[in-house]
Amino acid sequence: MKHQKMYESSDKMISLIRDNYNLLQSLGSFGISLGFGDKTVREVCDDNNVDTYTFLAVVNFTINGYRNVDDIDKLSVSTLMQYLRASHEYYIGFQLPFIRRELEEALDKHDNLARLIMKLYDEYAQSIRSHMQYEEKTVFPYVNKLLEGETSETYDIETFSRHHGKIDEKLRELKSIIIKYLPSDGLRNNQLSATLYDIYNNEEWLAAHAEVEDHLFIPAIQRLERRSKQTDVSAKISSMINPTGNTETLSQREKDVVVAVVQGMTNKEIADHLFISINTVITHRRNIAKKLQIHSPAGLTIYAIVNNLVDISNVSL
Repeated sequence: MKHQKMYESSDKMISLIRDNYNLLQSLGSFGISLGFGDKTVREVCDDNNVDTYTFLAVVNFTINGYRNVDDIDKLSVSTLMQYLRASHEYYIGFQLPFIRRELEEALDKHDNLARLIMKLYDEYAQSIRSHMQYEEKTVFPYVNKLLEGETSETYDIETFSRHHGKIDEKLRELKSIIIKYLPSDGLRNNQLSATLYDIYNNEEWLAAHAEVEDHLFIPAIQRLERRSKQTDVSAKISSMINPTGNTETLSQREKDVVVAVVQGMTNKEIADHLFISINTVITHRRNIAKKLQIHSPAGLTIYAIVNNLVDISNVSL
């Protein structure tokens, strides 16, 4: 059953551990070591350069299932990635090999059923390893680029979300076989029971890890994507109406051509209106497009309005 207390930054860190011993692994994933005495959550987080709000968001979510959708923007994405990366390192580097060693010690390697159990475990471990490595190689670098202001046309966090399912079929099969496997001696049975207990505990940990990704990390990245795309669109519009790095300005004749285009004139009508040849009109339009990097009448209309070449009230929108 979930603990109902909502922890705050003023609570002592040791109180969180006393109430929920399973938070010990979370501390390590945040880079927080033991030995913090009677310091508060905020003091411990500050000492370890951990964002306090994000730490408490993860703690209160994993303990009580609490999450405030309206406050997703307050989460530190970099702190979340630090937490997820460290969790991956712990699970791949320590927990998976640890349970495998337990199984090896508890099983008779000459027994066919024992070999099947080891095979199933190795398949399960590989599926977990592959999933976490995908996040390390694809998802986290993508998020880092978002944090640096870069957007991608070929990838988004929804792609990860659609393929982010719990990898539990092999684990269920493994547990079922272990439970049904009845060794002849008591010592082996005790070893298997202890290993099975560890497997169940780690299954809970892995489920909580996946929920943090689904309900905190992914929504935070979706917000970041929306802000990045809005910024990108704004930058493109700004660049269109006021190009940066372009020292060339339109000549008076080119401005006349822009106004004529905005008024809906054809090249022939512009030529007649300005007493120039059609070829000259085409050349002017080519130069305008090159200088402004604007290639559509709608874009030129925006440029003309913003730069006071025409009055918006005289433009047919």
